[in-house]
Amino acid sequence: MSKTNTFENELLLLIFNNDTLPLVGDATGIVGSSADGSLYVSLHTADPGEAGDQTTNETAYTNYVRVAVARTAGGWTVSGNTASNTALVQFAQCGVTGATLTHFGIGTASSSTGKLLYKGALTSSLAVSSGIQPQFAAGDLDVTED
Repeated sequence: MSKTNTFENELLLLIFNNDTLPLVGDATGIVGSSADGSLYVSLHTADPGEAGDQTTNETAYTNYVRVAVARTAGGWTVSGNTASNTALVQFAQCGVTGATLTHFGIGTASSSTGKLLYKGALTSSLAVSSGIQPQFAAGDLDVTED
């Protein structure tokens, strides 16, 4: 069994744009939060896995912190069954200690063991060393429901 195209789109709009998912449960549906809030993009040195949280295999290069992306159309573009970052997602520049990055995640917390909602492999691994600043151009982070 799979989700319908309509439900895939509405689910992504709820998660990434804080829109109400209509007509689920009752006429009001699943209502978005009273405040949009943010989702947090993380970088990982290996696959966090299906059971992982935001800290599972998360990088610890010098100066690294997760990047907040607003749960709005200004933060995420949702079209059909895909959500993508609307603008540049730029991490802190690496200091002395580097790492090799292989995966990214999208979760609920700015730090500690937040809920990891989505994860994916980078197109190719990225060796981060002093002076390198990882980033995702607009539209480079794609989440697909199917």
